[in-house]
Amino acid sequence: MATLDILVYPDDTLKQVSEVVTDFNDEFRRFVADLDETRLHAPGCVGIAAPQVGRFQRVAIVDVSANPRHKSHGLMILVNPEITAWNGFVKGREGCLSVPDYTGNVMRAETITLEAQDPHGEMHEYHCEGFEARAVQHEIDHLDGLLFLDRLVSRRKDLFQRKVYKK
Repeated sequence: MATLDILVYPDDTLKQVSEVVTDFNDEFRRFVADLDETRLHAPGCVGIAAPQVGRFQRVAIVDVSANPRHKSHGLMILVNPEITAWNGFVKGREGCLSVPDYTGNVMRAETITLEAQDPHGEMHEYHCEGFEARAVQHEIDHLDGLLFLDRLVSRRKDLFQRKVYKK
């Protein structure tokens, strides 16, 4: 497995809409493994999407299970994900590997239902809530060429310089 390079804002290719995955072959599954390796290489990272590494296919990975306070499905590899239902809205702070210097407040659905294929092409349905739902929505936005910066509640009051902690 390999660690892939992350595209960083203001790289214009991050605005590109991703294509549907139709070929679930060994090369595709190797890419998915590399994408997850890249996510695991970034401390505290709970999600990553293929466009963040320059591959414009509808693939995202989310895993919020490291924090037991968050209800989760564990590792979710989402191929061609589609949100089919959502409920409630809540404001919350988000960060992103592709926007390393900032965090911001974004409104997201509190609960979602989504359908997605796995790396073998089999369809699954997930019901997500809270932080996991937020993370899934954030990653799906990447597939549609959107960053959390595009969804800030207020550009003036809800964008924050990321804190840098000394070791």
